[in-house]
Amino acid sequence: GICEGFMTKRYVVAVVVSFVCAFCVKAQTDRLIENVQYGGSVTGTAGGGSVPFWFTSNRFGLGALKSNSVLTRAYLRRDAEADSLRYWKVGYGIDLAAGYGLQSYFNIQQAYVDAGWRMINLSIGQKQRTSELKNPLLSTGGLTLGQNARPLPQVRLELPDFWTVPGTKGFLSLKAHIAYGLYMDNGWQRSFTEGTKAVYTRNSWFHSKALFVRIGNEKRFPLIFTGGLEMACQFGGQGYNIRGYLGEDFAQGVPLAGNLWTAFVPGKGGDISDEAYTNAAGNHIGSWHLRLDWKQRSWNVGIYAEHLFEDESQMFMQYGFWKDMLIGAEANLPKNRFVSTVLYEYNNTMDQSGPVYHDHTVENPIQISARDNYYNNSNYGAWQHAGFVMGNPTLISPLYNNGSISVRHNRIQAHHVGIKGDPAENISWRILYTHEKSLGTYPSPLPDPVYGDFLLIEASYRFKCIPELGLTLAYGHNGGGLIGKGDGALLTVSWDGWMRKLN
Repeated sequence: GICEGFMTKRYVVAVVVSFVCAFCVKAQTDRLIENVQYGGSVTGTAGGGSVPFWFTSNRFGLGALKSNSVLTRAYLRRDAEADSLRYWKVGYGIDLAAGYGLQSYFNIQQAYVDAGWRMINLSIGQKQRTSELKNPLLSTGGLTLGQNARPLPQVRLELPDFWTVPGTKGFLSLKAHIAYGLYMDNGWQRSFTEGTKAVYTRNSWFHSKALFVRIGNEKRFPLIFTGGLEMACQFGGQGYNIRGYLGEDFAQGVPLAGNLWTAFVPGKGGDISDEAYTNAAGNHIGSWHLRLDWKQRSWNVGIYAEHLFEDESQMFMQYGFWKDMLIGAEANLPKNRFVSTVLYEYNNTMDQSGPVYHDHTVENPIQISARDNYYNNSNYGAWQHAGFVMGNPTLISPLYNNGSISVRHNRIQAHHVGIKGDPAENISWRILYTHEKSLGTYPSPLPDPVYGDFLLIEASYRFKCIPELGLTLAYGHNGGGLIGKGDGALLTVSWDGWMRKLN
């Protein structure tokens, strides 16, 4: 059933190995129970019509598409930064989720071990990570890797924080990672496409890598530049109904191309649907990041941009200056009782290298690799995990479809505003509003533009007399025809505490 993909033998082995590594790495037994945080929460939603977009999106795959749902979570976590004064650092976490109205009744949402030495960290397991260079509470999220889908179990070697290069007087810092992992949505894909000829896959692999450079030292001059490249791909596994459009049903699955090396350095693969043409093995995606920040003691402002590319199309400027970008501006204001942060984003994906695609032939040797069809792939269906796109949710997730693992709205323009306030130490609020226009996709254009309006109003309160207890209340609204109209309310009751908190 739906839970099958999440409870495979590979997953159990990965979790067991992760926690064995934790206890092998530790220097002292007592150290593992210092600065450990624990907690739990219960979230209920109720409403009518379509579930509010911001109740579902950017919640690491734990959003529900049923109007009435219940989610319970329990976690235990130790951050490696608890060992900030030591050369060796150890962190771990376990996060369990269960409920009604979700994709699965029970999820191991997180299970990981972090082992660090100085600035380098090895992370093994399944861990939630936010988008690069974005505000996790206000932004729509990253284009390549965001916080919209459930995390994948992986082995990740990283510089998790910006590391200052020696001899640069603090003006040059680096952040990087390389990771390999596994997709765990086998059961969901088979269940979602049951009774159709839609493409689905099993047992595919994941790879990601990134390098970011930061130039500037805010202690000496307030202007900071950050730029970098982020890339990811899905490869290997078995594909089903890959050529269903030709009337062929690969009921037993066909091995898909790609290996650890061709994932790291995209290489030719000869996938089953390539026929006479040789494309890169696997489903490759990436983005360039640019950000400028002006930082003062009590306030700062920043502007940023992210450009998405599929395979090599528009990785550079083969088809002219980049037209598809997520552009944002963020201001953190001096401390006050009204507004602490204001953010605006504009996301445009209308161009996709242009509307023409033409493979090279003997008669016409010019290759035109446009019509990128963001987040869609003929072999892997879509850039998604368990129904949620792994990038930005304004490119509407396959979960909203009926049996097709594909993104049907990837030519979009979206205006987004996020506002956050902290009127007191124990009170905070945020408002998200997104207006979006979709033309569908190049292969399946809409006869007329479709619009969506998505609103979230949320307030959180933590009791002064019982600081472990917190409440969050939210109202969500969908307007327009993009995913349907609807309204809803959300209530979360949470409890968070510490075991032997030392610092």
